[in-house]
Amino acid sequence: MPKFCANLTMLFTERPFLERFGAARSAGFDAVEVLFPYDVAVPDMLDMLGRNELPLALINCPPPNYAGGARGFAAVLGSRFKQDFCRAARYAKALGAQHLHIMSGVADGPEAKATFIENLRWAAAEAPQQSLTIEPINQDDMPGYFLANFDLAAEVIKTVDAPNLRLQFDAYHAQKITGDVLTTWGKMRDITVHVQVAQTPNRAVPDQSDIDYAAFFAQLDADGYRGWVSGEYTPDGRTEDTLGWIS
Repeated sequence: MPKFCANLTMLFTERPFLERFGAARSAGFDAVEVLFPYDVAVPDMLDMLGRNELPLALINCPPPNYAGGARGFAAVLGSRFKQDFCRAARYAKALGAQHLHIMSGVADGPEAKATFIENLRWAAAEAPQQSLTIEPINQDDMPGYFLANFDLAAEVIKTVDAPNLRLQFDAYHAQKITGDVLTTWGKMRDITVHVQVAQTPNRAVPDQSDIDYAAFFAQLDADGYRGWVSGEYTPDGRTEDTLGWIS
């Protein structure tokens, strides 16, 4: 059976943020991820992680843009990527985050691809001990998002050729982009270090999905996947009442 992780940005939101760590541990999760932890004091998060014996699996880069700008800009020419990456990398190191997800942002064309590759090469060299991930995101949810294709993600990872850059495989996005999670997983499994799950088409509870998650989890086991599988979905009620998908 996979190792399950709770996305505390989306789960247990009926509680104040710092109380979600204990709730996740009590519900049986063995790790947590937080998409954007930058508004929370590092000592407070470390206290909750330590008190509940929970590793932090992943955070996102960049920090939120409080001026209302796009989420992520690693593929955007002339952006402030390097400045914000350094801030995110400091947070990841301080919190012991296993993976740091780099978001490409809204961009298009050969120039965006070249910018993305250049920025990822720089980031991988700047933080060689930090595991970095990139994640294809469907353009229905995030219009214009540059990294919206799994083949492109694989090509970028191969081109960057850094040992600390790998794929973040979100089954929800895989289904929306390709319509076939298992086949897409078969192509991407060797470069994947982190998995996320949710229902399609609405990012709701996984066991209400057209994705056969029992088959998907069995395939993860058969393929020897040892990373985390994170529940990144919007509960349709109290979080504890939506965890049947784990079993």
